Amino acid sequence: MIDNLAQGVRAFTSNVYLVGGERTVIVDPGANFDVVDRIRDRVDDLDAVVLTHTHSDHVENLEAVTDAFDVDAWGYDPSIEGVDHAIEDEERIQLGDHEYVALHTPGHKDDHLCFHSADAGVLFAGDLVFQNGSFGRTDLAEGDRDTLIESIDRVLERISSDLAELHTGHGPSVTNQPYDHVELAAQMARQM
Repeated sequence: MIDNLAQGVRAFTSNVYLVGGERTVIVDPGANFDVVDRIRDRVDDLDAVVLTHTHSDHVENLEAVTDAFDVDAWGYDPSIEGVDHAIEDEERIQLGDHEYVALHTPGHKDDHLCFHSADAGVLFAGDLVFQNGSFGRTDLAEGDRDTLIESIDRVLERISSDLAELHTGHGPSVTNQPYDHVELAAQMARQM
């Protein structure tokens, strides 16, 4: 089960994914709304918080979630406040009922990770790519267009055309030919 807890929220926040199953996790706790109540409405406990990256719209609610559920946060760079444990590039981690490979994908932010499960056919893309070929901003600190393009290409090498679900940091998830949206993002990023 993957549920976007930020759906319908009218605030500046990232999407917040509750991934239920054997290891129940939150992928990015978001910002500017009471995510703790939304989590409690769906599950009794969490096992961890996993971060795609540490821009404020993705992590402002981090402390509230880790305190409320007494869980640790996992991300790429444990030197960043709030990140308790490192996820290494290519590390395999459990999200819900499936194993995912963490891919270090900088370009939007240096600590950016995507999570891909070939078995589940799911990609958590953070702010790397979005629906309809959109891609992450590179005009913020740590942003770099060439690096972003390399990261999108890296993801394209890992996923396949039978990818079933693309869960992005903002906007709707893509369940209709999501591979095509990632491929289009690689093309669009080169044109700007």
